[in-house]
Amino acid sequence: MRQRPQVVAQKRFLEHRAELESRDLPGRFEYIFSTNLWSSDESRSGAGSTLQETGTLRNSLPGLLHDIGTKTLLDIPCGDFHWLSDVDLGVSYVGADIVQTLVNENAARYASPQRQFLRLDLTRDLLPKADVVLCRDCLVHLSYSNISRAISNIKRSGATYLLMTNFLELEENRDIEDGDWRPLNFQRAPFHFDVPQISVLENCGEEGGAYSDKALCLWRTAEIPDQLFI
Repeated sequence: MRQRPQVVAQKRFLEHRAELESRDLPGRFEYIFSTNLWSSDESRSGAGSTLQETGTLRNSLPGLLHDIGTKTLLDIPCGDFHWLSDVDLGVSYVGADIVQTLVNENAARYASPQRQFLRLDLTRDLLPKADVVLCRDCLVHLSYSNISRAISNIKRSGATYLLMTNFLELEENRDIEDGDWRPLNFQRAPFHFDVPQISVLENCGEEGGAYSDKALCLWRTAEIPDQLFI
């Protein structure tokens, strides 16, 4: 099995575990944001949301959305909107996050007639209907039980496509506590997704390229299993 070094999010979770375990799901991510727990000087959303780490996606995402006929995009969680803020996506955009402070700051800085921001919990709140749900760098931080809730919620929303983070060469998935981190391969147990319709390798350079198989992958929500592993 491929051995990979810990990323910053894993190290910080272990250091702050006692504080995080005392909080509910929104509280955990509010703490992560307010303390800049993932230790990026550029983005409170962490190293994976810097301009360097998102260059490939910023170049390819508008064309991908156009090719599949996207009119409306739900980006959840949108984080601090740093890496997408200067990208012309060519769609009506809704950014949502579980952290109210982030939502308020994004709305003040970036809202426009074609761009709005909402406070939503992906695991339980009613989601606005969109052609595509973008869910990047999210489920890697959630327990299996909350991943199941999140994916079921996305399917209920009526979205046509789910576009999310997937590690193509990962051989085995594992469960974690909410707020920690690990890579996920949704084609492996316990998820058993089909081969994605589109995979965009991000050219991830974190930890010396140890996570170079990180991709943004597209599935039709209708083809995602209804009964998920729990």
